[in-house]
Amino acid sequence: MAFTARNGRTQTALADINITPLVDVVLVLLLIFMLTAPVLQSGVEVAIPKTRSVNQLTEQRMVVTIDKDQNVFLQDKPVNVNQLPALLSAVGKGDPTRRIIYLRADEQVPFGAFASVMDAVKQAGITNISIVTRPIEAK
Repeated sequence: MAFTARNGRTQTALADINITPLVDVVLVLLLIFMLTAPVLQSGVEVAIPKTRSVNQLTEQRMVVTIDKDQNVFLQDKPVNVNQLPALLSAVGKGDPTRRIIYLRADEQVPFGAFASVMDAVKQAGITNISIVTRPIEAK
C-alpha cells in the first residue's frame, strides 16, 4: 500500500511483522506448560508417604489412587473397588503397557483398604504394581 506524504513523495507502508514479541510470548508459554505438566499428573489430592528409596516416574501408566477418605480412583475417575478388576481388565486388553499399574495411596489410608485395592488389581491379572512414594527431604 502506498501513500503520499505532505512533501509530495510517495512512500510505502511498513508491512513487516515484528517477530520478536511473538517469539517471546511463545517461549514464555512453553516454559509455563513445561513447569506445570508434571504437577498435573493426577488430579486427586493425596498425601503420598515418604520413603528413602524412590525411583522417578518416567512413563505414563495407569494410576489407581486411594484418597484419605478411602475413595478409589482409576486415573482421575472415581470407581467402586468391586468394579475395579473388570475396569482394569477391559482397559488393559491388547496393550502390554496397560498391564503395569501405579498405586498411589494417602498416608492415612488403613492397610485393610490398601490391601483390598491391591487384591482388586491382582484379580484383573495385573501383577506389576508400583507403589508411588516421594523422597524424604534432607535437612
